[in-house]
Amino acid sequence: MISHIEGKNILVTDKYAVIDVNGVGYKIFTPTDILAKLKIGKNASFFTHLAVREDALDLYGFLEKPELDFFEMLLSVSGIGPKSALGIIGIASAETLKNAIATGNTSYLTKISGIGKKIAEKIVLELRDKLTKLGHKEGKEGFKGELDALEALKSLGYSQSEAREALKEVSPEITDISAKVKEALKILGGK
Repeated sequence: MISHIEGKNILVTDKYAVIDVNGVGYKIFTPTDILAKLKIGKNASFFTHLAVREDALDLYGFLEKPELDFFEMLLSVSGIGPKSALGIIGIASAETLKNAIATGNTSYLTKISGIGKKIAEKIVLELRDKLTKLGHKEGKEGFKGELDALEALKSLGYSQSEAREALKEVSPEITDISAKVKEALKILGGK
């Protein structure tokens, strides 16, 4: 129903932003990395998903259409609601998550609050074929590099969430593990 919203950002919290579109404020739930980029008083543009419940109409927004598509793909898994899907997307880049699903790495998905082993296995089982049909190849090397970089940052004393947030900001073109870690350390040092 509401698939795109563009307007002035008037409020940012730790879970959502409020976008003013011609005098109407839309509350949009979005991942924390997107919320961190938003500036009050500046324009923002979101591709959105409207979740209809008995007691609420919630908007979930993403800066890019492929992120929204992946979010909606996660929603197609029974047992995954919008808040869980947003939590999954919030832990790593969509590409990393797709690689985790394509390689069957359920342990990566169980690190998310509220996602147990059975749900993680269900996500892998239901989405692996869909990702293959969409042309997503198993990227074991890239995913292994992401895991190695995550472990390296954790061994340097950073928490898992700090390390994941920093790695999400590293350019996807950087594939070398040591270069990923160096770039992530620069990001962590700047905070």
